[in-house]
Amino acid sequence: MTPQMTMSSRAWGELILLSLIWGASFLSIRIALNEIGPLTTVAHRVGWAMLVLWTYIALRRLSVPRAPRIWAAFLVMGILNNVIPFSLMAWGQLHIETGLTSILNAATAVFGVIAAAIFFADERLTLRKAVGTAIGFLGVATAVGLSALTSFDLRSLGQLAVIGGTISYALAGVWARHMLRGLTPQVAAAGMLTGSSLVMIPAAYLIEGPFRFDLQPQTWIAIAYYAMIATAVAYLLYYRVLAMAGSGNLMLCTLLVAPVAIVLGAIVLNEDLPLRAYLGFGILAVGLVILDGRLIARKNSPRRA
Repeated sequence: MTPQMTMSSRAWGELILLSLIWGASFLSIRIALNEIGPLTTVAHRVGWAMLVLWTYIALRRLSVPRAPRIWAAFLVMGILNNVIPFSLMAWGQLHIETGLTSILNAATAVFGVIAAAIFFADERLTLRKAVGTAIGFLGVATAVGLSALTSFDLRSLGQLAVIGGTISYALAGVWARHMLRGLTPQVAAAGMLTGSSLVMIPAAYLIEGPFRFDLQPQTWIAIAYYAMIATAVAYLLYYRVLAMAGSGNLMLCTLLVAPVAIVLGAIVLNEDLPLRAYLGFGILAVGLVILDGRLIARKNSPRRA
């Protein structure tokens, strides 16, 4: 039997910290959206985070790839993992609650399993994965509600935009495995943010107008948080936890982020989610646990005398 990675106290601490950081990012983005447009919000996010990561790389003297093929891959990765999902989710947050956005965002793992099964022979859709995926989809459908289909409005579009972002995340995972294997994670993240900045900064300028720097203090605080902490620092922390705990344990972060965002949205923004959103998250969580598989494996493993 293949040994499973266990979670040390330090790994648990950093996993919880990462969940808190990402959970609060939904609130900070929503605060920034009160004064700037969704594309400008994303341009700030990828631009400042890019500068932070390249500074880190320079200080650590990490090797930077020079091959044009790698930089083209960074550009595509930036579009799939930043430009499309960040923009769709930021626009979606204009029309739905931050807590609901975080719940739908948790479906990334479900779509990731589907995308991997389509593109990679060694990640085929087993019975366990199929059951987990089906339950995950049921959770998403429950959270969205039938009213999103019967009365199609901006709220419905906002929910669909967030789901579209999760699909883009899933495709980004496929692209990263195929094109960015062997690169230092921090360099890959910086390269990706460079590619997304090359797209987002001009797009935001052309569509939403020149960047303003006379923003309210709370807006700048929100931008600083989601760009530097929830993006640049979170990427570095993510890879630390990945090395310590493994990708399977990192799925726990997906389950922890949503409650953080829900609580912050309720306290700061007085959000009141419908009951179906909580029910949908519960169903989705069951699907993610089944996809993870370790709980089932532990239950079915023979006990030692």
